[in-house]
Amino acid sequence: MTISTTKKFAGIAGATLLVAALAGCGSAPQASPSSPGASAPTVVDGFKPCLISDAGGWNDKSFNESAKNGMDKAAAELGVKPLEFESTNDNDYSPNMTTAISEGCTLIISVGFKLAAATVEAAKANPDLNFAIIDDYADTDFDGKTDAPNIKPLVFNTAEAAYLGGYAAAAWSAQAGVNKVGTFGGMQIPSVAVFMDGYKLGVDKYNEDKGANVQVFGWDVESQKGAFTGGFDANDTAKQTANSVLDQGVDVILPVGGPIYKSAAAAIADSGKDTLMLGVDSDLAVADDSVADITLVSIMKAIDVAVYDATVAAAAGSFDPAPYVGTLENEGVKLSSFHDFESKLPAGLTDEIAALQKAIVSGEIKVESKNSP
Repeated sequence: MTISTTKKFAGIAGATLLVAALAGCGSAPQASPSSPGASAPTVVDGFKPCLISDAGGWNDKSFNESAKNGMDKAAAELGVKPLEFESTNDNDYSPNMTTAISEGCTLIISVGFKLAAATVEAAKANPDLNFAIIDDYADTDFDGKTDAPNIKPLVFNTAEAAYLGGYAAAAWSAQAGVNKVGTFGGMQIPSVAVFMDGYKLGVDKYNEDKGANVQVFGWDVESQKGAFTGGFDANDTAKQTANSVLDQGVDVILPVGGPIYKSAAAAIADSGKDTLMLGVDSDLAVADDSVADITLVSIMKAIDVAVYDATVAAAAGSFDPAPYVGTLENEGVKLSSFHDFESKLPAGLTDEIAALQKAIVSGEIKVESKNSP
């Protein structure tokens, strides 16, 4: 596969795109707006962006798909052809990385912590290439630092948005008189548990503010123990795990781990009850309209925008390995719309959530999770 040595950013309706490199954790994950009449910067010679998925696949309606959307958008605007390697299982990570390097990739973005070892090994062996990794600091020796200077971590403090989601779930359950919500995860790793921490803390805040007693099943913040499937596949194990939480009588459930939401939806359907669920990473009601009628709200991470920005920065020769941390303040994490459920929410809930978000951004409320980046 060959690419031309010099390419320019494609214009949108004749406008050209100015590029802002992703800087440190305080930067919002978005490129600068188009500026008519400005000269478009050239893409550095030989630039070839590449993406390697986690085992969930590109159509997971979650983090893999969001990353691919970001890469595809950047590549289309840059006028380059990306290489995208889909991992079907854990054994594909290293071979996919080796192939990406042999194919001449100059920016390689790995989707998920499970690719950390392969990413670190490749980055150390290829110091002239740029790497980025989603949901991990690539700190495989656990010394508190990214293991190679050419790796950019793209991480998200999802606990902040999950706090709002937990508050909303508690309000919905309390309104119905059930007062029980639940959650379960794929693998017990920080990027999964951080959702569950925020969710539980948001329920606690609702109980504190309203004098309520909404219970959370499937996760305990203090002991860091809960319900997990052991992977991210939508299989019988995931459905059984979902059922173990639903059997507690919850009427809202948060499945954390890409495709396992499908197992939660199947378990809900089998139960015949009016249980709702929360989406993660993407706006699930939009990403998969087959579950829109049972998705109360989604806890989102702007993975697509972070990947987009890292790609256009590297294309312009402005790759910055400083970690990017998505927060409510920089819109790297957020709560989606409630869509068709908005008219059915408890009175005043959206205003309460807006006030909570403002308090988190200002620092008045600190959402403290052991799993936050």
